[in-house]
Parts: sequence; structure tokens; C-alpha cells
Amino acid sequence: MNLMKYDPLRDLRGLQDEMNRLFTLTFPRVSTDDTMLQGAWSPSVDIYEGKDEVVIEAELPGLKKESVDVSIENNVITLKGERKFEKKDEHDNYHRVERSYGAFTRSFTLPRNVVGDEAKAEFTNGILRVTIPKREEEKARKITILGEDGGTKSAKA
Repeated sequence: MNLMKYDPLRDLRGLQDEMNRLFTLTFPRVSTDDTMLQGAWSPSVDIYEGKDEVVIEAELPGLKKESVDVSIENNVITLKGERKFEKKDEHDNYHRVERSYGAFTRSFTLPRNVVGDEAKAEFTNGILRVTIPKREEEKARKITILGEDGGTKSAKA
């Protein structure tokens, strides 16, 4: 005779599975109702650092440069925008809508060695490219050390 371990939540899991199936069949995820299509989305972003700059590239297909805002404040860069769902005709009957629509916001902390005031942004073929130059590294300076004996010594900082 095999002993089976009692699972008090087994019946609840079965009930949850049935409820999920019921809601999936009753309320499909995709709808042509504009309110259902206004969900938030998040564009894909690549961030890389070169010798003289930090570059951020974001994929924003279907957007125009006028619908995207880029700002830098307290060493944080923020990309904002919105892709709106536009019906071509009131009589269109969509069978599937997989592209994401709605507003988006992406924020990234920048390294301390960049000059945010000199950032440049380009928008070409649905790709936003923001280039932020780095500051020149501060060079070590020589500090003169005064001693009690009246002589001076030099040291590098």
C-alpha cells in the first residue's frame, strides 16, 4: 500500500485553475475597445559606454520625434512618450491586436562623469539615440607640504 502525502491546498488549486480558465474564456485579453488598448508598454533600450560618451538607444517604432520627451535631472535621464491606437476606419474589425499602445516612461541613473547639459538626441527610423559626453578626467595635482622646519616638500595627490 502506497502512502500519499495530504495536500490541504490541492482542492483550492483546482478551483483556481477552473476560475482562471473561466475568466480567460469569458473575457479575452485582446479587445477592440480603445480603453483595453491603452495599457502601458516599455520600449527596449540599449545603454553602452564609449571612451568619450555614454549612449542610450531606444526602439520606438511608429512614433514621431514630437511624441517623445527626453530630460536629464539630478543625473537621471528620463524618456517619456505615448503611442496611440488609431483606427483606420470605424468599420474595421480587428481580429488580433498584439502591438502595445499607451504611455511609457523609462528612467536611468547616469554615471557621475557625464555632462548632462551637453547631451544630444537623434531620432531616425524609429530609434532614439541619446549621446551624453563624459567629462575630462581630473588630473592629479601637486600639493605643497609645509613642514615645521621651514622647508617644503612636494607630494602628489
